[in-house]
Amino acid sequence: MAAGRDTYNRLSLGPLLNAHVKKARVLMVGAGGIGCELLKNLALSGFGEIHIVDLDTIDLSNLNRQFLFRHEHIKKSKALVAKEAAEKFNPNVKIVAHHANIKDAQFHVSWFKSFQLVFNALDNLEARRHVNRMCLAADVPLIESGTTGFNGQVQVIKRGVTACYDCTAKETPKTFPVCTIRSTPSQPIHCIVWGKSYLLNEIFGTSEDQASLDVTEDQENASEIAELKTEAEALRKIRESVGTEQFPQILFDKVFNTDVTRLRSMKDMWKSRNPPTPLEYKSLKDKATDMFASKDEVVKDGQRIWSLEENLVVFYDSLDRLSKRMLNLIAARSEGMPPPTISFDKDDDDTLDFVAASANLRSHVFGIEAKSRFDIKQMAGNIIPAIATTNAIVAGLSVLESYKVLRGEYNKAREVFLTPFAPQRLLGTDQSRPPNPECLVCGIYYTSLEVDLARAKLNDLVEDFVKLQLGYGEKEFAVNSDTGLVYDPDLTDNLDKTLGDLGIKQNSFVTIVDEDDEDTFVNVVVNIQEAKLSEKPIKGLGDGQAPTIPRKPKALPILSNGIDGKQEADGEPRSNGKHSADGEARSNDKKRKLEDVERPPSKKTKPADDEVFVIDDDAGTGAIEILD
Repeated sequence: MAAGRDTYNRLSLGPLLNAHVKKARVLMVGAGGIGCELLKNLALSGFGEIHIVDLDTIDLSNLNRQFLFRHEHIKKSKALVAKEAAEKFNPNVKIVAHHANIKDAQFHVSWFKSFQLVFNALDNLEARRHVNRMCLAADVPLIESGTTGFNGQVQVIKRGVTACYDCTAKETPKTFPVCTIRSTPSQPIHCIVWGKSYLLNEIFGTSEDQASLDVTEDQENASEIAELKTEAEALRKIRESVGTEQFPQILFDKVFNTDVTRLRSMKDMWKSRNPPTPLEYKSLKDKATDMFASKDEVVKDGQRIWSLEENLVVFYDSLDRLSKRMLNLIAARSEGMPPPTISFDKDDDDTLDFVAASANLRSHVFGIEAKSRFDIKQMAGNIIPAIATTNAIVAGLSVLESYKVLRGEYNKAREVFLTPFAPQRLLGTDQSRPPNPECLVCGIYYTSLEVDLARAKLNDLVEDFVKLQLGYGEKEFAVNSDTGLVYDPDLTDNLDKTLGDLGIKQNSFVTIVDEDDEDTFVNVVVNIQEAKLSEKPIKGLGDGQAPTIPRKPKALPILSNGIDGKQEADGEPRSNGKHSADGEARSNDKKRKLEDVERPPSKKTKPADDEVFVIDDDAGTGAIEILD
């Protein structure tokens, strides 16, 4: 008699664990390099129900490592194709695919609570932090994983038991001074950042979207900042010509001739370097006449460095494609919706071609080496080549750690590091770190609130819920929504506004920050759930008793030598306040701002007047990052 499909799983896992696996309902976020390997492992291990969420579509560059996909799948949904492929491995497993953004309102806290376990296989910092926060709010264990080249990492996250993704500070993305990007580029990366984070945003995005432009004025760059604002205004006017026959020449003349001529006129700037050379659109287009007929061949040849004329052809062609997309988005926009935008994506050929051609044209202007589109894609996306075997090892480790979670054996969970070139062993393990009490994501108290958004006012939230139900009473506190500060003792103008008017909606998070110096509550994060209520417009905890909210740990006294008062038995200081046990910088500032873009800013946060140019919007995780 032939062995059944489940026989070997039962023998290897044991009857009890195998039964848990077969009943498990799990969520996998991300269907890229790690996701493909992980989904295969989950299906073959017999996990009963697997949900996949991924917004991305399949690109040609994915096929060398994301083995569930084939050439005929290009431009199709990763989640849907992965589901179809994995179902063939084990037809007894139920797989549900969601071609959507994990940050969509449909994926609310209650939905996360329906899973026993969540696997992260994501490739950007913002989404990873969002899933981390949602799992903490839902009190669902999360297995976080990532790879960079030959290195990999797996981490088990459980609220109140282990450190979360944000317990360790993440590395800040590399930035460049605005004057370097805008006026004196000297490297190809300067021109690429200019095309990606400045020009593309100004024409097809929003100026506010440039998380990349430091406009803090000082003696050295004040005049450049003023000129930059003037140029930005001119570019906004150019946007009005999108889709017209004159649009490519108007934009080209502005950024590659008029602006360059202005810079060239600043004689002092070029005493120690060669001045830029303006480009003439008409003469360059005349030289490229024959190439326009074969533009498709030029665009497809992304491995070769394009000539100046070929870059003009790609610039013109990509502008045409982006213009048509923008006009279609504008036509489809519903009344009351914000203006549509197009943002850079390394797998979006239209935006990549535009950035590549713009960067190379600018490089020619400043006498800088040009790059192929392939190289520019790597630099603009900060891409480290992905290794299929690393993804496979990390995916396997994730499933092994999931067995411990299903057993509830968090004391046996490990943080695993794959470091093949380290002098130590290939796989390094460490005990899961405890939560960081100063973490602004997991070192807090979570609760939920049912709200009739059409009727509930901020005053209802402050008086009936925060002061009465949460027990803040006469304490001083601030209320922050996802859009910023909405209330504190000095800001009461919003009390009579409805929560809907303040941008608070279904599945929003509201953060309460205790500002008292004594007996200070940890931050309280409230998940908003919309409901139709017949009586009061807000329905909270229900039992009439204030919850037990943890208090923030008191700061240790600082002695005259700057060392805290806590000493080891031998008289040596345990900590000088600079680093925690895991090497993370700490701060005792009780009003420190909520730094994560997914967390609302605290009272001290105000709209910044400065931005900085960023090489990669999703880079700099500090921990290992997935790069698809």
